[in-house]
Amino acid sequence: MELCAQKRPPEDERRVKANARDYNEKFQYASNCIKTSKYNIVTFLPVNLFEQFQEVANTYFLFLLILQLIPQISSLSWFTTIVPLVLVLTITAVKDATDDYFRHKSDNQVNNRQSQVLINGTLQQEQWMNVRVGDIIKLENNQFVAADLLLLSSSEPHGLCYIETAELDGETNMKVRQAIPVTSELADTSRLAQFDGEVICETPNNKLDKFSGTLYWKENKYLLSNQNMLLRGCVLRNTEWCFGLVIFAGPDTKLMQNSGRTKFKRTSIDRLMNTLVLWIFGFLVCMGVILAFGNAIWEYKVGARFQMYLPWDTAVDSAAFSGFLSFWSYIIILNTVVPISLYVSVEVIRLGHSYFINWDKKMYCAKRRTPAEARTTTLNEELGQVEYIFSDKTGTLTQNIMVFSKCSVHGRSYGDVQDMLGHKAELGERPEPVDFSFNPLADPRFRFWDAGLLAAVQLGNPHVHEFFRLLSLCHTVMSEEKNEGELYYKAQSPDEGALVTAARNFGFVFRARTPKTITVHELGHAITYQLLAILDFNNVRKRMSVIVRNPEGKIRLYCKGADTILLERLHPANLELASITTDHLNEYAGEGLRTLVLAYKDLEEGYYGDWAERLRRASLAPDAREDRLARLYDEVEHDMMLLGATAIEDKLQQGVPETIAILTLANIKIWVLTGDKPETAVNIGYSCKMLTDDMTEVFVVTGHTVLEVREELRKAREKMMDGSRSMGNGFSCQEKLCSSKLPSVLEAIAGEYALVINGHSLAHALEADMELEFLETACACKAVICCRVTPLQKAQVVELVKKYKKAVTLAIGDGANDVSMIKTAHIGVGISGLEGIQAVLAADYSFSQFKFLQRLLLVHGRWSYLRMCKFLCYFFYKNFAFTMVHFWFGFFCGFSAQTVYDQYFITLYNIVYTSLPVLAMGVFDQDVPEQRSMEYPKLYEPGQLNLLFNKREFFICIAQGIYTSVLMFFIPYGVFADATRGDGAQLADYQSFAVTVATSLVIVVSVQIGLDTGFWTAINHFFIWGSLAVYFAILFAMHSNGLFQMFPNQFRFVGNAQNTLAQPIVWLTIALTTVVCIMPVVAFRFLKLDLKPELSDTVRYTQLVRKKQKTQHRCMRRVGRGGGGGPRGPRRSGYAFSHQEGFGELIMSGKNMRLSSLALSSFATRSSTSWIETLRKKKGGDSSNASSPSGGADKTLKV
Repeated sequence: MELCAQKRPPEDERRVKANARDYNEKFQYASNCIKTSKYNIVTFLPVNLFEQFQEVANTYFLFLLILQLIPQISSLSWFTTIVPLVLVLTITAVKDATDDYFRHKSDNQVNNRQSQVLINGTLQQEQWMNVRVGDIIKLENNQFVAADLLLLSSSEPHGLCYIETAELDGETNMKVRQAIPVTSELADTSRLAQFDGEVICETPNNKLDKFSGTLYWKENKYLLSNQNMLLRGCVLRNTEWCFGLVIFAGPDTKLMQNSGRTKFKRTSIDRLMNTLVLWIFGFLVCMGVILAFGNAIWEYKVGARFQMYLPWDTAVDSAAFSGFLSFWSYIIILNTVVPISLYVSVEVIRLGHSYFINWDKKMYCAKRRTPAEARTTTLNEELGQVEYIFSDKTGTLTQNIMVFSKCSVHGRSYGDVQDMLGHKAELGERPEPVDFSFNPLADPRFRFWDAGLLAAVQLGNPHVHEFFRLLSLCHTVMSEEKNEGELYYKAQSPDEGALVTAARNFGFVFRARTPKTITVHELGHAITYQLLAILDFNNVRKRMSVIVRNPEGKIRLYCKGADTILLERLHPANLELASITTDHLNEYAGEGLRTLVLAYKDLEEGYYGDWAERLRRASLAPDAREDRLARLYDEVEHDMMLLGATAIEDKLQQGVPETIAILTLANIKIWVLTGDKPETAVNIGYSCKMLTDDMTEVFVVTGHTVLEVREELRKAREKMMDGSRSMGNGFSCQEKLCSSKLPSVLEAIAGEYALVINGHSLAHALEADMELEFLETACACKAVICCRVTPLQKAQVVELVKKYKKAVTLAIGDGANDVSMIKTAHIGVGISGLEGIQAVLAADYSFSQFKFLQRLLLVHGRWSYLRMCKFLCYFFYKNFAFTMVHFWFGFFCGFSAQTVYDQYFITLYNIVYTSLPVLAMGVFDQDVPEQRSMEYPKLYEPGQLNLLFNKREFFICIAQGIYTSVLMFFIPYGVFADATRGDGAQLADYQSFAVTVATSLVIVVSVQIGLDTGFWTAINHFFIWGSLAVYFAILFAMHSNGLFQMFPNQFRFVGNAQNTLAQPIVWLTIALTTVVCIMPVVAFRFLKLDLKPELSDTVRYTQLVRKKQKTQHRCMRRVGRGGGGGPRGPRRSGYAFSHQEGFGELIMSGKNMRLSSLALSSFATRSSTSWIETLRKKKGGDSSNASSPSGGADKTLKV
């Protein structure tokens, strides 16, 4: 394994010589051994401990342990700290060891795979780990590629081979790779053994789609590109064998270069918790200082009188030094205010929440057999705090299943359904689809409804023929023919597959391709075109071209691409046709269809020869090769002749409109970031209910300059402010003009607005001097759609909102172009769709359909946030109640750092007596059932406003803990001062007092967690009452005669617990303490529920009312079964508020959907729940989203 980890000098370029291990080894290239594991048997313990002690909490407790080993300052045994510390370290180490074991297992499995390596002229079986750079490897069909190889030759003609790249990018369609002609003839081992070519290429990098290099052989040099490379992780398909030269091995391969760690994301609760722990530590130091001063004063004034029989330790020579030692002693005793078990418990709870997401059958897609997956365990509670969702459109909101729907050919539009008279058919009058039975190679699944297009093909319309000829030639689709006439197309994108399939059905059948030819069956006649060049698509060019020579020798360029790109590259003679086609494009985009423009250009033989030579020289250029090629591509793709346009339908996914509407009711703003045309995006916006006809106005920003964009944004803001004033919103002119108040004023406007902005306008809007204006305008809108955006712009928009709004953002997408957006957002969600799994691999959560986002946020996210907040509140409460008793006791023990509790109780309190009940609450608790969480989206708002755990809630928990500790100490202390046993003996001894206080504490915190638990399960009951039983069992065992006889120095107080708890006054004291500690909490919660209920309280009350009504209804039906129908009317009217009706109305009406959330106001007539409104206004939130069209209901419950 040493070879896996050896360090190598940096590379400027890579030089690889075939069949020359000695030559290549001098460069110290990495071997093909991979190592993803972190530890081995020798390094595991030191490395893992080093990593764990980089955590501040672990280092802090190690420091405390060292302090406890100093006899002068420690009043507790060392095991009170080492037991929980070792337990935490052990649990984490076991988890890390298990993870690393599986990594080792995976590494060994991969490294020991067999490969055929050409050594000394013969093929020998070698393990992958022993393959070296410069080796020649033979691959056979269905084998994994062992390293990054330069393809030399294959069993297929022209050195072709087919690969599947699912492990690299998730795409299961086949891709073609080709050897350069000079090596494609090296098909036998004897010739390959003589091959001594040298490759000079780029250094190792993670760019999967790019490779740049040159092969030097026999005094010639040959350009190498990504089309000549087979990358590790690919699988050879439909190719009997191939040979390849190893260029990159092991950790240098592009697969391993892409396996780097993603940026670690932390939740807002994590950041707050770290701050609070620092505050608690400061509070601990303050308490230590107070008690240390107390000790110094007490020793000076009182302790000095007892030196004869209570002398100071040898090292103590003054009261001040005694106070100094006392400070460290109290730091040790009071350290439980920062419990080490807190962090472990948080991780256990998050792990449980992640499993709930993974196991949720309602988020399982049976069609694709894809469950939801939580790919991280650190962000679950932040799912309950999302305010902004940034969504891709294609494949995320839509199905990414493309259907050829309409087209425009030479100024005529085809695709509208025609009736018998040739008029456009109305909805519901769709006739039979076009009959393609004349074509034996047609795809039977293809449907088209306009017979006019087929008639044009059959009549020999030259423009239509050229249109489909372009579609059958200009693509990168691979054709596979398993049986005669059974064609299967493997396309890199669904769009290409749909276009080639359309051409196939209309008689222009793409049949086969070689590196230099394309064979098409045109209306039954096989025609082979010579393929001269492919000018491939990328996100900058937004177009693709091929240059072919037809059988007559004529050279023609065919191009397809985005309308914004191609229309400006047309010949001036196309102006009139371009105008008509543009109208058709706008019509198609208005229907939500995806459009492409098609064009061609005839090339003169002389010009093409000159251009091809310049292209060859640019391809061999040592630097700026891509820029040179781009300029040449741009040169030839000008003055083209327009053929027409295509329109492809990408249908919405099931449940998208309902999901968006419900998330909007939860005060979540949804922004769509897409590369489509504005018209297409707007149409999809209306289809999915992001945009509605009830909106006050939809602003469209299309400015091409900075000034134009700024002016359009300014006008949009002015209209929103004017509309707000006209609706009587009460804003003064001064408020409107005050820039400092502008964001809050804009976000408080009345009316609903939407913003649509183009990609070139967005580029200006994201500039530093305008980004705030854009953000203010966009955030005042209910919906935002950004069109024609690049992947980088998607990430910039997300970063802008993160930077200024301080809100939790979520990005969701399905393709590689969404990866940057997914990684930038607080939470990334990947849709496992048809564009590979790059988005899923980069995401924190994944599932197969957009509609599952509703359940992820409103159920799992809200519950995770609720549970974590309740867990933290209770955890800090119980630890302050436990620890602060020592502080009060210090004033009565001469500040001597004497503990109240037995040291075993101190050790077991957090890891045995109180750990499981709070874990059960943190994992299983819920305030309302999942159906109600979905039915009342406004329940989601407390998480957005961070109401359930913040600094205020923390101080309330601390105050309750301190209040409990005061009563926990002083009530038993007061009782024991004068109490006697049943036999008249004095009750007040130290051990009896310790047992009474400890028992009171365990009972009080158990009752408290019972009050905090909102959803009881068998596990909650078992853990709460089981923990109490375990406490008493351990208590009696530690004071038993048996343990005393085995460990007389450790368990000296035999029978103390039994004697103490046998006294009625002790139980009365415990009962009094419990009642006094708990009753104020019960009274406060009762009054709060009655006077100022939260929405969740009202929902629970509604459930009770429903249950009572159903019970009464059933009883009345039994009693009045024989009666008339008169009384049934009122009884039915009692069911007007039903989940089914509310949800149906919510789906159908769009805007009126918010009534579903507020209909419960009929059960809650109090107007006291405006606390969310008040907080939202303070925070500058969107109060308009909290309003409702139903005035009466909204006034009753402003939630």
